[in-house]
Amino acid sequence: MEDRERCQEAGIPETVRFQTKCELAQQMVERLWKAQIPIRWVVADSVYGGNLDLRNWLEHHQYSYVLAVACDEPVGIRLPDGSRRRVLVTEAETLLVHDQDWQRLSMSEGTKGPRLFDWVAVPILHRWEEDGRHWLLIRRCLSDPNEKAYYFVFAPPGTTLHEMVKAIGARWHIEEDFEATKDLGLDQYEVRSFIGWYRHVTLVMLAYAFLVGLCVQDKAAPAHHPAVYPLSAAEVRHQLGRLLWPPPSSLPFVVSWSHWRRGHQYRACVFHRKRRLRTG
Repeated sequence: MEDRERCQEAGIPETVRFQTKCELAQQMVERLWKAQIPIRWVVADSVYGGNLDLRNWLEHHQYSYVLAVACDEPVGIRLPDGSRRRVLVTEAETLLVHDQDWQRLSMSEGTKGPRLFDWVAVPILHRWEEDGRHWLLIRRCLSDPNEKAYYFVFAPPGTTLHEMVKAIGARWHIEEDFEATKDLGLDQYEVRSFIGWYRHVTLVMLAYAFLVGLCVQDKAAPAHHPAVYPLSAAEVRHQLGRLLWPPPSSLPFVVSWSHWRRGHQYRACVFHRKRRLRTG
């Protein structure tokens, strides 16, 4: 944005300025807030979780969040003797968490079954006071107990550990959307103008919305087979590609092949799930 001559050549408006990821995130959530679109949880990685301005803005607008933070993020805690101390999140775990506090919960369903981890949440201080709305959430890997992740949580009093974990699991859908839109061409544009880039991204998102709409209709259909994976956006894209572009294909053949493939995926997932549950 500092080279205004190149910006003008690319057609970037004067009103567009450089913004950090956290500023862009706040701007997008603010647009939803102004449009009165409800948001139950805001989830993000440590790039956003470590930004105090973003966390303060979300709390001011009463948006619950689960934001990842780095292992050296400072936090205020109350020790068992009543004293208050400012420590790193890793030190808070050492001082406050006991072996019996961990709970094994699934954050989401994966292709190989539930994504199981050990979890614990401890209250943290907000402006050096306990308000019942701020927690430090810790995730521990089952295969390697030394591998841990840390999150700051802001939520209504009485929020359960299970609700916090499920909120984190919902973030996987965002990653899946990114991968699906990349397959549609989100990361394959070759443009030299701001308008061209904007149009390309918009068309990709519209195409993905169309595919998701077909998937939703398939899941709502009463004839959906329980032992077959429901249609995904990638599967619908594959079917349309076989039907709309050469070489020509038979509609019953394409549909039957898709049904068999999704049934195979479902059976593979069942066996993976059973094996993981036995080992976990």
